[in-house]
Amino acid sequence: MKVFIKTFGCRSNIFDSEIMKNVIKDVVNSEKEADLIIVNSCTVTNFADRDLRQYINRWQDKKIILTGCGAYTQGEKLFKENKVNAVLGHKYKEEIDKFLGFKGIKLGDFDFKNSKILENISKTKAFIKIQEGCDFECAYCIIPFVRGKSRSIDEKIILDEIKKLRDIGVSEFVLTGINMGSYGKDTNTSLSELIEKISFIRGVKRIRLGSLEPSQIDERLIELTQNGILEKHLHIALQHTSDRMLRIMKRRNRVKPTLKLFEKLADKNIALGTDFIVGHPGESEDVWAEALENFKKYPLTHIHIFRYSKRDGTLSAEMKQDVPGDVARKRAKILEEIVRKNNYNFRLKKPEVLVHIEDFKDGYSIGYDEYYNKMKIKKEFNKGEWVRVKDYKVKEEGNVKE
Repeated sequence: MKVFIKTFGCRSNIFDSEIMKNVIKDVVNSEKEADLIIVNSCTVTNFADRDLRQYINRWQDKKIILTGCGAYTQGEKLFKENKVNAVLGHKYKEEIDKFLGFKGIKLGDFDFKNSKILENISKTKAFIKIQEGCDFECAYCIIPFVRGKSRSIDEKIILDEIKKLRDIGVSEFVLTGINMGSYGKDTNTSLSELIEKISFIRGVKRIRLGSLEPSQIDERLIELTQNGILEKHLHIALQHTSDRMLRIMKRRNRVKPTLKLFEKLADKNIALGTDFIVGHPGESEDVWAEALENFKKYPLTHIHIFRYSKRDGTLSAEMKQDVPGDVARKRAKILEEIVRKNNYNFRLKKPEVLVHIEDFKDGYSIGYDEYYNKMKIKKEFNKGEWVRVKDYKVKEEGNVKE
């Protein structure tokens, strides 16, 4: 049976899809070639649910298995409507080959931890899932309901996985999870200890991290950004910069301590990214004004901005939806412009950088440096090659070496 795997959503889903590709014998590259489509779904917003349904409707001439987070919120309905042949929970992704002929709904529980090792990947870098679930209870988020409580993947599995991928030529590893910074709290270790052990593996040239919470940044982690292997870029989720809004969102971080943390990290020449939600219920003009004033103080170089989108089943969905969409868009553009200027000024320092080549397009090799800034080089290098670059031009859209 020819199988196509469609992936929606986060890096953890990307990792899970790679695991499924490793255990299924006959994976094809397009829906048209497939007898069966496995949909690894996202359900983080109502829009994600809409996109999932539209995709499934488009391929009704194929057999479909639904898995991923959407299996928990949309699975039963889609199965009853005969839109999908089967619905499987996260627990069964690692043995998906046993369920290709399954019909029905089988969600299981959240007591599992990943145990399969990703042994093969076709890309220049690999996403490595180190953790599942989340113990936070943010008002806008459905993820704890569809992923369960935080639990760490066994350290030996992670290290063995990286060694196997190293052996086939992968040298950059992106650690990811649902709440990655909580790694080790259930196994008497820590994210910093894991990173240090990965750094000792010969052949690993760069470790990148997914999103962290402010409370998960410790001194050891900060020190590791100076070792040349952990990238000098940290993505630390703030979600907002008004304490009033953070309380409404049921977030644990507050402005004063996080600002102090960000300033400390910037002093060590670390590029800093964040997530920010605009337009959440309760973001009045006063709250926005306070947030904007505070936001300007943060030395941010990268940002992921999300315009609030209602997610049924969350506390935020029950609040009055009082921020018009056009207002949220304007606020997002203001923040984007501030960070764009910050990033440009950061790059003007023009340090010598180490670039990992990921693509070649229009006569330029393209990759990212240790600060997670894009570099274009007017020369062809092999994908996966590492190149030291200095004396480059700093442009608005990125750095260029002619």
